[in-house]
Amino acid sequence: MSAPLLTLKAIDKVYQNGTVALQGINLTVQPGEFISLVGPSGCGKSTVLRLMAGLGSPTGGIMDWHHPPEQRHLAFVFQAPALMPWANVVDNVYLPLKLKGQPLRSVRARIQDAINTVDLSGWERSYPRQLSGGMKMRVSIARALVTKPKVLLMDEPFGALDEMTRSRLNSDLLHLWEKRHWTVLFVTHNIYEAVYLSTRVVVMAACPGRVVADIPIEATYPRTDSFRTSSQFNHYCREIMAALSAVEKTGVG
Repeated sequence: MSAPLLTLKAIDKVYQNGTVALQGINLTVQPGEFISLVGPSGCGKSTVLRLMAGLGSPTGGIMDWHHPPEQRHLAFVFQAPALMPWANVVDNVYLPLKLKGQPLRSVRARIQDAINTVDLSGWERSYPRQLSGGMKMRVSIARALVTKPKVLLMDEPFGALDEMTRSRLNSDLLHLWEKRHWTVLFVTHNIYEAVYLSTRVVVMAACPGRVVADIPIEATYPRTDSFRTSSQFNHYCREIMAALSAVEKTGVG
């Protein structure tokens, strides 16, 4: 096995009001993994992701990236697309490069490649108000891809979408992950989505936020619609549900 990309050792996060958001989080991330974090609202899934992104610091424990910041190449996809309503698709995708001071003319091909990658060719001059929810999320993903990331941190990116759109974007995301060899950390409430996408599913509980199970999904890629109806898929869904139910029965979380 290759050297870890990231190791979390006994990570705690306590807010100023005394709320214990995370307690004793241990997690090792290998390059190229697709790890989903699953659990109830308030269990700290998004907090873990934000700590990984450097959008906050743990109160205790060690977060050990095994590469310096300039070699991590992180990109964050948030729950909402967070597009600029006054900017068209090109300008929204260009934003992270603009913030780095890169002239538009020098990165036009790179922007177009990101737009093409998420199947939005032909919509370059459209504004957010002209796009569906799924298309807006594709723009958000393109905005992450244009930075050429090695690690994608995705915080419930498809949570607000209808089931058909979510399913299609799940398949598109997996195709890109296999092609680009990213490492993906993906937050979701949806057990079925987590099993379909992931190499591992990390199950969390709340009060305080903690890891209660780490379940490898030993199914081959590429994954198709037939996997969703297979006995293997159902087995993993039941295993995750059992881990969540066990926590509920303790009366904690």
